[in-house]
Amino acid sequence: MIFHEIYGSYYKIVSLIIDEAVKKHHITSDDIYRIVGDYGFGESLLHIPAALMSGEWKLLTEDGSTPIKSASSMPLTVMQKRWVKAILGDQRIGLFLSDEEERKLREQLDGIEALYAQDAIVYFDRYADGDPYTDETYRANFRTIMKSLHEKRRLKIQFTSQRGKRHTWRAVPLRLEYSGKDDKFRLRIIGRFRPDTVNVARISNCELLDEYCESDVVKYSACEERVVLALTDERNALERAMLHFSNLKKETQRLDDRQYRMTLYYYKEDETEILIRIMSFGPMIKVIAPASFAGQVRDRLERQCQWKNADA
Repeated sequence: MIFHEIYGSYYKIVSLIIDEAVKKHHITSDDIYRIVGDYGFGESLLHIPAALMSGEWKLLTEDGSTPIKSASSMPLTVMQKRWVKAILGDQRIGLFLSDEEERKLREQLDGIEALYAQDAIVYFDRYADGDPYTDETYRANFRTIMKSLHEKRRLKIQFTSQRGKRHTWRAVPLRLEYSGKDDKFRLRIIGRFRPDTVNVARISNCELLDEYCESDVVKYSACEERVVLALTDERNALERAMLHFSNLKKETQRLDDRQYRMTLYYYKEDETEILIRIMSFGPMIKVIAPASFAGQVRDRLERQCQWKNADA
């Protein structure tokens, strides 16, 4: 795995912790939790501080100092450069880079062989009508949306609904989401009257407006649904669940060596999809709240049993 561990997110976070320990000659547990919280994921707090402070990772002493004498450095390996060159072949990469950034990156990787060709990957479980990633209007709108999210500014968007009706809305952008099954990006917004979702490919034009207040987003959080899960870490279930639900806001609590409590936050219109994804883990995940969600799981299992018996 090219970016696993040594050059992955764990090592980036740990390098920041070690650099601070080198600079200050001492680091406290509060500093460690702060750095992990700022640069890691929710589940990072379960592993990194404990491994460092217990001595499992022999990088810090009991008094918070480090035997390492100089700041860390992580240049890209040839394998990583080959992987980046392969990623540049993905049409979606241009959405997240300016034309100048993409040009410079290609120049830096000139002469590097791509790790794999894009046609080496065959997608058998997603729709073929993905977003038009090379379309100039699509790319311009996507970059405007990204800018609005970074700068916390409202958007004026013109789009066509699924029924073919044209709309012009002034909206607060919440976040961009990508569906691997649909191969489409969608924008979560607070529209005129309620939270809503717009497919980016349906947007014909968008403009940046004024900055919005954080309270506009806080109000929207009340519209989120949540489901609480009990997870048993067998057959690598924890790691699979972290990856599988990486697009959702979540909280994970370790109960013992094998048991975890995971809370997922989602939007009501996505409930059926979330239900199916949770059930795909089988007995490794159990829904413990809310009761209505657990009831939906039972209903689906009962219907599956009835179909199976009918076929028999």
